[in-house]
Formats: sequence, C-alpha cells, structure tokens
Amino acid sequence: MSDTLGARVDEQKRPPVVEFDDEERPARVLSGWAERLVAAAAFAVAILVLWQVFRPLPQGSQYYLVIFLAGTLPTVFLAYGSGFRFLDRRNHPGIVDWLLAMVALAVCLYPVAPMTIGSGGGGYDAFLDRQGLLDPVDVAVGTVLLVLVLEACRRTTGWVLPAVCLVFLAYGYYGGLLPQEWSIAHAGLDFGQIIDALFNSGSGFYGTPLDVAATYIVLFTLYGAVLEFSGAAQFFVDLSVAAFRRSRSAAGRTAVASGFLLGTVSGSGTATAVSVGAVTWPILRRAGYPPEQAGGMLAAAGVGAILSPPTLGVAAFIVAEYLEVSYVTVLGWALIPTLLYYLGILLAVEIDARRLGTEPVEIGGASAGRLLLRFGYHFLSLIAIVVLLLIGMSATRAVVYATALAFVLAFFDARTRAAARSPRLVFATVGSGVRSALPVVAVCAAAGVITAMTTKTGLGAQLAALLVRAAKALSDNHTVVLACTVALAAVALALLGLAVPVTASFIIGWAIIGPALLALDVPAPAAAMFVFYYSVLSEVTPPTALAAVGAAAITGARTVPTMWQALKYALPAFLVPIVFVLTGPGEYLLGRGPILGILWTTVVACVGVAALAAATGGWFPGIGPAPLAARALAALGGLTLLYLAPAALIIGACALLAAAGITLLSRRRTT
Repeated sequence: MSDTLGARVDEQKRPPVVEFDDEERPARVLSGWAERLVAAAAFAVAILVLWQVFRPLPQGSQYYLVIFLAGTLPTVFLAYGSGFRFLDRRNHPGIVDWLLAMVALAVCLYPVAPMTIGSGGGGYDAFLDRQGLLDPVDVAVGTVLLVLVLEACRRTTGWVLPAVCLVFLAYGYYGGLLPQEWSIAHAGLDFGQIIDALFNSGSGFYGTPLDVAATYIVLFTLYGAVLEFSGAAQFFVDLSVAAFRRSRSAAGRTAVASGFLLGTVSGSGTATAVSVGAVTWPILRRAGYPPEQAGGMLAAAGVGAILSPPTLGVAAFIVAEYLEVSYVTVLGWALIPTLLYYLGILLAVEIDARRLGTEPVEIGGASAGRLLLRFGYHFLSLIAIVVLLLIGMSATRAVVYATALAFVLAFFDARTRAAARSPRLVFATVGSGVRSALPVVAVCAAAGVITAMTTKTGLGAQLAALLVRAAKALSDNHTVVLACTVALAAVALALLGLAVPVTASFIIGWAIIGPALLALDVPAPAAAMFVFYYSVLSEVTPPTALAAVGAAAITGARTVPTMWQALKYALPAFLVPIVFVLTGPGEYLLGRGPILGILWTTVVACVGVAALAAATGGWFPGIGPAPLAARALAALGGLTLLYLAPAALIIGACALLAAAGITLLSRRRTT
C-alpha cells in the first residue's frame, strides 16, 4: 500500500506516537535473550489458550486458570518495570524482576504440584479438598501470591487499584470491629479465611474476571495483533481518509470513521485515539481545527471503539459471564446505543465544521473505490466473526477462525506476504498479542480480591440497600427513588472510573451498583449495560480522561480544555444509559421488545441526540448559529425526548420547534 493515503497524509513530520492503553502503563522494550524468553512464554500461553478452545483440560476450568496464571504472571515482572529507578535496568529485567518471576511461577503452580510441603498432600484434587481448611503452608503460599498479584497490578496500572484491593482486604479483616448499628458491619474474617477465599475458591484469583481474560481477551488481542500484521489497520485508516476527502467536514468525518474501524484492531479507547491522531491530526490542522477541538474529537472517536460491536471492551465479556448469556446477545444490546453515540459525534463534527469555518483538505492517493477493490478483503475476518456468532458458534471459536482467516489474507498483499512466510515474524506477532493482554490479566486477577471480599462479607447487598435507602429518604415515589438512585449510581461510577481501569470499575460497580438497580426492578440487561457504559466513559471523564490526555499529547493541545471537548462529543453516551434504566420504553434501545417499540424509541432518541448536539454546538442544522435561548430550548427538548414518556414527547417537540423558530428569526435579523 505504498501509494495509499496513510503514508503521506501530510508533508510535515508526523507527531510521535505515544503508547497508551486503557489498562496499562508502558512496557519495557526488551531485547536479546530476555526478549526471546518472554516471547517464548507468551507463545506458550497462546498455544495453551488455543488448546483450551478445542480440547479443554479434563480437570476443569479452574485448573486451566491455575496454569494460565502461571504462564502470564511471571511474564509481567519481566515485561514491566517496577517504576523505581534504583531497581530498574533500562529495558532489561533486573535481579529483583527475575526473582519475582521465579517465585510467581512457583506459587502459581503450587496448587497443581504433585508434591507439597504441607500436611495435606500434593496434587490438585488434594488442594481442592482443603478448601475452607487450608494448612499453614497453603496460607503462606496464598499470601505470597496475593502480594505478587497486587505488585503485578501496580506495575501495569499504577497504585490506585492495588490500594482499592487493600481497602477491601482491610474491610474483610476488620469488618467485625465496626459498630453493629452500621449497615456494612459483618462478623469479620480471619486471615486464613481471607486467603482461602482468594486462593482456593471460584470467586478469588481464579474467578470470573480471570476466566474472561483467559478465555476471551487473549484470543481477541491475538486477533488484533494478526489484523495489524496483515495490514488491515493501515487499510482502515487509508479508507477513512479517502472516503471523506472532498467535503468541508471531511477531516472530522475521517477521524471518526478511522476511530470506529481501527477500534476493531486495538479494542482500546486511548490507544485508538492516539493511533488515529498520529495520522489524522495533520489533516485536521490543515482543515482549520484548533488543537482542543481536534483532541476532543479524537478521544471521543477512540472511546467509541470500546462501545462498538463486534469487539467491545473487556467488560462486555464479563457482562456475558455474569448474566449467563452469549456474547452475541451483548453485541445486540450494544447496537442501538452505538448508533446513537456515533450519530451524536458526527452531528457535532458537522456543526463544528460550520461553526469553525473549516476548509476541505486536498489529499492525493487512491480513491475509496480503488482501495476497496484492492484491499477490501480485510473486512472478511470481521464479517466472519459476526456470521459465526449468529449461526451459534461460541465466541472463542469464532475469533480463532477469524484470526486464521486474517493471517491467510496477509498473503494477498505483497508487503505482508514475505512477513507471513517468516516463522520468526509470525512467532513475534503471536507473542505481542499475548503480551498486550498482560495488563488485563493483572487487573482481572487483582479484581478477584474485590469480588471475593464482596461475596464473603455480603458487602454488595449491604451497599445496595444503603444506596436505595438514601434515595427513599428523598421521596416515597418509586419513579423519584429510581431517578435518585440512577443519579447517585452515575456519579459513583464516574468517580470510580477516575481511579481504576475500566475492567475493575465495571467489576466493582456491578458488585455495588448492580444490586441496587435490580432491587428497584430494573431489568438485569439494562442494569448491566448501564454499569458497563459508565465504566467505559471514565476514559473521557475529567479530571483524568486518559483518551483525552493521549489525544492532547498528539495535537499539542491543553489537556483540560481537550477533556471538556471530549465530554461534549461523547455526551450521548452519558445520557442514553440513563434512558434505558430510568424509563420502561428505554429498554427497547437495547433491542429488547417488540419491533415497533424498538423503531419508535430509536427514532425519538435520534431526534433527542440531534437536539443535544445543536445545544452543545450552538448551531441548528439547516438554519445556522443558534442564540442562547434557542440552545437552552434545544437542550430541554433533547432531554425530555429522551425520557420517552408521552407527555415528555409533546414537551420536547414543542421545545424543539420553538428553538428552531428562534434560530430562524435570529438569522433573518442578522441577514
């Protein structure tokens, strides 16, 4: 694709690509035999994961998770530095790293070792038989594993999530000392009970979060690595640039389309924003976009990658596991919210293009038609995933077959054909796919601390009852109580997302917020997707907003204004989840209900999103700049339409008509 657009977007030097990910801190750039060893370990994990898809280990899923953690946890200590200068060597594991890796391997394999030092005997079955009655050696080994899991999480994501885990551990141990009149008090757990819950149960280290990482996430990161290896990522960006090159808003449309398509490769909001920004920021700059608006647009488009089928974020797989539904069902729930999200972004792009007076950017290169004819086969693997899921194949097998197809498609391009024939490069690609999942594995293992303590102490139900009680203190009306609970839940999830990664935010949120919503008769799918969306939206929520930080690094913009611009573009994603938990018809937006109900709620929600875009952008489509009164009426109309009640629909329609009339009169006066 040497003549394609992505390679020559701008004659000036592209800004440096900053490495970001939703779940991780930068990894070491290893070399030499350390790199070869880590690559070999990652390749072995890939083989294990593929083996489990087609020939599951007979000892059961928890046995598989023990082996999986033994292959990934030691690798974290080699691939990620400690962050302390006196311990780290530049891009090379130090003595401490090697020591931690060896200890991690030993303690992870302890449950399946044929011989142990303890009195209970060796072997996996003997280890399971000691559940609830761990001997001192079991407790010691479990304690070491706890420390190593928290350290691995700290290395990959920072201090916050390990600190949260320590708070939950302290609550489990000291909860018996809390005053009994407190609703969150419990009998208290001794240290052995805590380690037993973490080390020898299905709700600790080897619980649902790690199961999702070992079953789904590694396969999808492998798929993303092979897609990039085959040239699909570059094709997606080139196609987006070529498709919108002639209109005034072409630069903005290009950024949004690139974010949507590239998100299927990375599955990461921040990484997508940075990758797309490296290519499209020169176009946006030449079109006349200020750095802050461009950065906000890139951040919102990147986060859309986590919200968009067919490869939603990690938490979507956990939704499927918690609700015991297929992954394709979760994809179905996400279709209409994704449509509304990108509708809001595209309308904001069109409005900004007119308000800012941007110009078309002339870019040479192949046309969109030529690119599709030559490289359109890159869509085949994505189509294959959807088709295989629809015919009832499991998500794991579907993504394996799609990965194999993407690899075969690499032979269709002369630039990637030689690489596909190289065993060394294929080996490296597989290893990089597994390595990109290591931060998620560390987060999911650490999240087991939270789920185990929540389960053992009953904290989730207690906090849910407390949340509902606080809402009922304001009113006895069910609708008001639900609205207050939803508002408190949205604030709590937004604050939680500022501190911990998306995956951990969803796990904690579902344990605490989920029961409160379910107690108020919110359907489980609506409650789960509400928690999912607000967990993801931490990527564009000030004051952290990692996607906005990454985009600002590319555009050279001020960070805080970029965050507010990203919030403006992503506004529909904050409001739509409230709709499908607060109103009865709102559940239709998840595709659950009669066809006519789904259609009318979707149309009304689209009009509401358009009204909000006009209010935040200050421009009424087809008319012109909107005065302040018209913007206020448009905001009122959009919000009331999204309530989806008959009276609200009438009020919203009247408000929109009034806003359009005021804008039209204002333009005539100005003219």
